[in-house]
Amino acid sequence: MTTPWRGLGLALAVVLCLWSCLAPWPVAAAERDASPRARFEQALTATRDGRLEEALDLWTRVVEESPRDGAAWSNRGNVRLLLGDPRGAIDDQTRAMAVEPEALDPHLNRGTAEEALGLWSEAAADYRWILTREPLEAAALYNLGNVRGSEGDWETARACFTAAAEARPGLAMARSSAALAAFQLGETDTAAHDLRALIRRHPLFADARAALTAVLWREGSRGEAESHWAAASGLDPRYRQEEWLLRIRRWPPRAVQALREFLTLAA
Repeated sequence: MTTPWRGLGLALAVVLCLWSCLAPWPVAAAERDASPRARFEQALTATRDGRLEEALDLWTRVVEESPRDGAAWSNRGNVRLLLGDPRGAIDDQTRAMAVEPEALDPHLNRGTAEEALGLWSEAAADYRWILTREPLEAAALYNLGNVRGSEGDWETARACFTAAAEARPGLAMARSSAALAAFQLGETDTAAHDLRALIRRHPLFADARAALTAVLWREGSRGEAESHWAAASGLDPRYRQEEWLLRIRRWPPRAVQALREFLTLAA
């Protein structure tokens, strides 16, 4: 399950998974361990509600009482990442892998923590580990695309984003990212076509509107660019922030430069 990002600054850039269920518990065990199980559910609710300090305390109690609970280790790692502790998150995800060696979520979540530290090779290795087992895992494909883009390999990034969009058709951010990668590669017409198609399906999708603004500006279509920008900036004002675009959303540099030029001249 994808969880909302709060407090870390990688929103939209990566996909994080909350491990929401345990292996089936025998009835006798459930009766014996009712308190840890109830605490697990409380911690899960606190995490989903964004009460992260409370969630961290609860997950810590769960892992202390049930150190063989891989889901609890992974979920505590997610919370530590959201609270700005990526190294602690990596430690917890690694503990989860030791308990559940074939579970996919800890590798996905460790990859996001590694991305937070700019450990591109390590993150890519975690995503590839998932893809050797589940080649159509959309979150791993998307995150791997972000890693390759961060490394400057926009051709591979585009292929990853496209594969993620095909694996999960509802993942609009993957389609927007693929179009932005095409723009970075000099395929302006393709980028404009794909972004217009995406906006027709998702008219309130700020990323596609802002991306099309940049593409149209570079094409010289100022009037249409201004129209899309009026919608994008109203939907999400963060697109005015160049640092956010580069570091958090991780747009390609050509699109960031085009939007910067548009905002400078349109001001």
